Amino acid sequence: MPENDVPSWPSDDKDTSSAEPKGTKGGAEATVWLPMSGLANGKTEELAVPKVTPESGSWFSPVVEVEDEPDVPETPTPQWSAFAPVTPVEPEEPEAPKTVFVQPVQPRQTDKPDWDQFDRGAATPAREHEMARPEPRPEPPLQEPPQNQPQNLPRRPEQNRVEPPRPAPVPSATMHARPVRIEPTEERFDSEATVGIQRPEPPSEEPPAAEAAAAPAPKPKRKRNVLLITSLVVVLLLAGMGGAAAMPKVSNRLGLPWAPNAPKGDIPKPAGVTRVLHGPDINGVAPSKSGLAAALAGPTGSADLGTLTGTVVDASTGDVLWDKNSGTPLTPASTTKILVVAAALLSMDHGTQISTKVVQGADPGTAILVAGGDPSLTSLPLGTDSPLYPGAAHVDDLVAQVKKASGGKITKVQLDISLFKGPTSAKGWDPEDTAAGNTYMAPVLPVMADGGRNDPKSDHAPRIANPAAALTQKIAGKLEAQAGGTTTAPKDAKVLGEVKSQPLAEFANSLLQLSDNLMADVLARQIALAKGGEASFVGGAAATMDVLKQAGFDLTGVQINDGSGLSDQNKISAKVLSEILAVAAAPDGKDPRTAKLRPLLAGLPVAGGSGTLEKRYGDPASAAGRGWVRGKTGTLSGVNTLAGVVLDTDGRMLVFALMSSGSDQNKGRAALDVVAATLHKCGCR
Repeated sequence: MPENDVPSWPSDDKDTSSAEPKGTKGGAEATVWLPMSGLANGKTEELAVPKVTPESGSWFSPVVEVEDEPDVPETPTPQWSAFAPVTPVEPEEPEAPKTVFVQPVQPRQTDKPDWDQFDRGAATPAREHEMARPEPRPEPPLQEPPQNQPQNLPRRPEQNRVEPPRPAPVPSATMHARPVRIEPTEERFDSEATVGIQRPEPPSEEPPAAEAAAAPAPKPKRKRNVLLITSLVVVLLLAGMGGAAAMPKVSNRLGLPWAPNAPKGDIPKPAGVTRVLHGPDINGVAPSKSGLAAALAGPTGSADLGTLTGTVVDASTGDVLWDKNSGTPLTPASTTKILVVAAALLSMDHGTQISTKVVQGADPGTAILVAGGDPSLTSLPLGTDSPLYPGAAHVDDLVAQVKKASGGKITKVQLDISLFKGPTSAKGWDPEDTAAGNTYMAPVLPVMADGGRNDPKSDHAPRIANPAAALTQKIAGKLEAQAGGTTTAPKDAKVLGEVKSQPLAEFANSLLQLSDNLMADVLARQIALAKGGEASFVGGAAATMDVLKQAGFDLTGVQINDGSGLSDQNKISAKVLSEILAVAAAPDGKDPRTAKLRPLLAGLPVAGGSGTLEKRYGDPASAAGRGWVRGKTGTLSGVNTLAGVVLDTDGRMLVFALMSSGSDQNKGRAALDVVAATLHKCGCR
């Protein structure tokens, strides 16, 4: 064996057989005989195969079945054509040997149709030496081939195909090997036993193999299945949506025309709405004093209340129905805010807004933030309303105005907080109440964002130590400038931007709902400014007292040091609280002060529903007051107060003021809630 396991092959295509087979004939077209073994009776036969030449292509031996036959003489090699009929070549010495049965080999299907299989009648010079395809079916009667077959005929559709001519009968079938036609795609097809003669195809309902090969694979069927499935899914989805839309809850929610709650008539035109509280119903029967005293005996005698003072007043008549030391001044805590809000509503227009400005400084590149006393200015983006101070002005609005007015040429921002005077904390405050990080109070300054909180959306967020300076830095950053410290704005300076707070009535509403200490002390200073006084703790307290006295309220024993009630040195009686609330809740037109004070009731938190009463009235003993009691709370160490209004079972409005001293915070609150809930359950005849 050669080295590297590489077989040695002859250097040319000549037959290197040692012996020349029988029937060999010299000439250009000699036939090479291949031995075949394993035939019948163990004999070895030799099959004639046309010799491979460059013109004739490559030939391979097919699988054949052979019976014992005598030696086969040499047969001339025909010239093959796949289109034109060829006259069969007869052997020189016809014999009658046994018939050779050749097993046809089925051709492989290809993606490209073999159109030459359908158009055998036309000659194509490019395709030569091709054989007709074998057909395993029984042959129909053969017809004589026509003479002078035309050449180069155009290809025709299958239905107009001209049957190929039938070759002349072969006297004797000699035993020789079939040639094999090799396509350019390397696929092999056997030729007919009678060389060069085409077999006519019998009529059949099934298409020929060549036609089946020519047809593309039925891929669209898969696409058609996908399309059907997709259509079915869409139909099911639409049906589900239609079924859901037919349900009353869904149709009502979507406002569909067939919804049960759809309007039956024309949609009314929108009408203006004004939030106005009306007076109480005066037609109901008021509780009797004895009946009310009997109902309140148990709740007001609770040890959890410590020292209790209070009063209950019929709002319709102003009559006092129940009283317990109501004239004794006690520490009011946050119920002090009732006096501040009442004084503001009595002395100021309810539409009053607090202004915050930015003016031009000594040079065009300097802007000065002029504080006007609005702590509710919000840092939330434009279009996002403050959850703490609905309707508050936006810092971004102010900055946008300054940019437009200055052409974006601001390089320095300064702060003017000269509006407020005096200390930033009041007498009687706990130092921790204004320490950085506390949640109760910020230093009382005339400008800041979000009440000085570090989170504009949380009422319980920690307060900033210097909220005015923090706002100045925020505005400077938005203007791409530097903060330049404090100053006093020049008079008649050019205004670069201005924003305003919510109106007074809404400002007071937010103050009462949140019990916002900072807003209350700022509002007391606004009262002082409106009355021409000094905007300080002292000035605010004095202005508040003056307005209430001028309005006719008896303030005997009242002492206030701030507007928030954080001072433990404030003293107010339950009687004063109830008188202010009774005027606010009086019937329309009965008291000229009522129209001014009515918004005070709108700001009172609702039991179990809003503000500082949202999480109260959950106990079974006080649950009856949920939604019916509206009141202002007050809490300090050892102090619990509650003052407001409630409807009894007859729809009669009752005003109450309850002040507890020396009580535990949680137990005292719960005990006060039971008293107010009892008022709601009382018919008390």
